[in-house]
Parts: sequence; C-alpha cells; structure tokens
Amino acid sequence: MTILLVEDDEVIRRSVTMALERYGYRVMSAGDGLTGLELFREGRHDLLLLDVMLPGLDGIGLCRRIRETSMDPVLMMSARGDALEVVSGLEAGADDYVVKPVDTAVLVARIRSLLRRAVYAPAQADRARPERHRPDDRDSDHDRDPALLVFGDLTIDTAGLEVSLAGRPVALAPTELRLLLEFAAHPGTVLDRQALLRNVWDYGWDGDSRVVDLCVQRLRKKIGADRVETVRGFGYKLRR
Repeated sequence: MTILLVEDDEVIRRSVTMALERYGYRVMSAGDGLTGLELFREGRHDLLLLDVMLPGLDGIGLCRRIRETSMDPVLMMSARGDALEVVSGLEAGADDYVVKPVDTAVLVARIRSLLRRAVYAPAQADRARPERHRPDDRDSDHDRDPALLVFGDLTIDTAGLEVSLAGRPVALAPTELRLLLEFAAHPGTVLDRQALLRNVWDYGWDGDSRVVDLCVQRLRKKIGADRVETVRGFGYKLRR
C-alpha cells in the first residue's frame, strides 16, 4: 500500500514517513500543496494523508481539488482540534481527521480503517437490499429491482451506489454514502454514535463522536433536514 503524505514540516514529514515505513507502507511525500497535487495526479497511491496548514495550496483546498476527480481515502492532520477546522476538513471531502501530535499506533489504526472502508460500501449495500421488499408496493418499477431502496422521494441504488432526491442525483462523499447505507439497512431503527463509529468508520475504539454528528449534518443538507431524525440521548434514525 502506498500513502501520499503532504506535510510542510520537514521533521514531522520524515518522522511520519519512517514510522509508516516500519509498518510496511510505501510513502510518497511532498512539502507543499501544489507539489502534493502533482503527485496525486500521477495516481500511484492508495490513501492521502494531508496536513491542513500547507504553503501554496492548503490542505482544505487540496482536498477539494482531489475530490473533483477522486474518491480515494483522505485523512487530514491538524495541529488544532477545534470544531471549525474539523468541519472545514470534512466539508472539503476528507474521510477522517487526526490531531497532531498523534501517536503512531493510532495513526496507523486510522489508516488501516480507511483502507478497509475503501471496499466496504459494496458489502454494506448488499446488506441493505433485503430491507427494500414491501408487498404493498409490488406494482412499482422500483420493487422489480431489489437494488433500489425508496424512502419517499429519496432513492438509493445500492448496486450503482447512486442516490437521487426527487429524481435529481445527489453527490455524496464516500463516508456520507456509507453512513446513508448504514441507515438504510436499518430504517426506523435508532443507531447510536458508537455503533455508527464501528460500522461506518470501522473504529475499534471509542472514536470522536463529533465525526458522526458532523457527517450527519452534511448528509441532512443533501437529502433533507428531516430525513435523519435525532433521538435525543440515544442517536439517529432514518425515517421510513
């Protein structure tokens, strides 16, 4: 597995590179955002590890440029853990974030999690399909295709991994899509944050639940604010 690391601090760049190489990863590195973009376009990587504060093109801008053409896993690194910076990174399309300084074992665990999740959505879609069959809708076109899940004007194509709202396509980031598929596999069922961290983010420990809340907020903006209901004190559920 090859990781593209974009970090302007040479000491951190070298130490992270050495640590990842000890775990068997090949590391390509850049010290600024524009060089990182050039290396990204060469396409010889499996995951991108981006610092937020970069000269030339910052990590947020770089992530946006990446998302124009690629759904490769992106892990952001930030010297600060404030909500605004986290939101900015996730809104730009990052799949996850870590706050520096980060323990090497934690960083590697997050990387492994993202790489596993890169092939997780199709399996998750298979799990969602049985929920679609409803005997009272047999005459509809969608029921003849079990890969389509329909919730009012929201349609999820679990085979093509496409989502539409009132007939219009909805562009979802990979983590947003995995989150929606998880909800769709359990319509009407309350899912707590820790369950979502395990099943969507694949965390083997108690991850930061703000990641869940922020991703739910982004998903609501795209599919409707009332589609995902908050059950105060428990979690979230997708309205049937």
